[in-house]
Amino acid sequence: FLVLSSDLIIVFGNGITEDVVSMLDCTGFLLQETPPRVPGILERGNILDQNRYKPICQTLKNLKSFVTLYDTTNRIPVFSASKYNGSQGGRPQNSWNIEPQLYIKQAGQCDYRNNPQRLDRGHLFPSSYGHTENDRISTFTLTNVVPQVDQFNQGSWSKMEQCIKCVMDDYCINNNGQVEGFLIIGAQPGINTLNNRVNIPSMLWSAFCCYSCSKGWLASAHWGQNIRNGQMQLSTTHFNYFCRSNNCLNPSSLNNCTFHYHMFPA
Repeated sequence: FLVLSSDLIIVFGNGITEDVVSMLDCTGFLLQETPPRVPGILERGNILDQNRYKPICQTLKNLKSFVTLYDTTNRIPVFSASKYNGSQGGRPQNSWNIEPQLYIKQAGQCDYRNNPQRLDRGHLFPSSYGHTENDRISTFTLTNVVPQVDQFNQGSWSKMEQCIKCVMDDYCINNNGQVEGFLIIGAQPGINTLNNRVNIPSMLWSAFCCYSCSKGWLASAHWGQNIRNGQMQLSTTHFNYFCRSNNCLNPSSLNNCTFHYHMFPA
């Protein structure tokens, strides 16, 4: 399992021991290696409260898959980020193997079991975006999930994930003919808790950016309330495409990657 201390991240089992004190220590998952700006938390690449917020280089079998900034007070991730290179595999039959709740401030399996609020372990970086089987399995860590209302997780949020994947597969083709895009998915803390320990986010947000050899720079941002029948909101500045029945239409006027520097909607 994975244990957080005040100074480092230690991964046991199928992972490796990893000393991570900065977002920049986990390379390859952020556009131009530039962390997003999260006001009051992450400014100009600097974590403002390093005792509370921990960067995690998510690693499985000595292979790094994505990066997470984790809030040890709310026991949920602030965001997870990765580079998307296409994914052909399905959801792995994998259990949640990390249960560090007996050690430090992190959500555990017992927090989610039989909860009367019907909250899912909602992925931030979804397993369906993993390029390899190892990448997909690595997303099944409790440091990459938040308490998400079941109807929202399995409804509009899931459809949005499929839509974004479809767009990236079709349009995020770089000059080498390869699928390549950068994603950041996060959660905004709410006022309620699960099991009196784990913050239930009021909202989830997601954004991607890529260079398309046919369209130039493309980017979008969207967010939705973590409630039953929660609907997605789209950034009118950066998001101008539609998906119908998982078939993607032409993204006619997506803007450049200005979302990268300020992730939360105004």
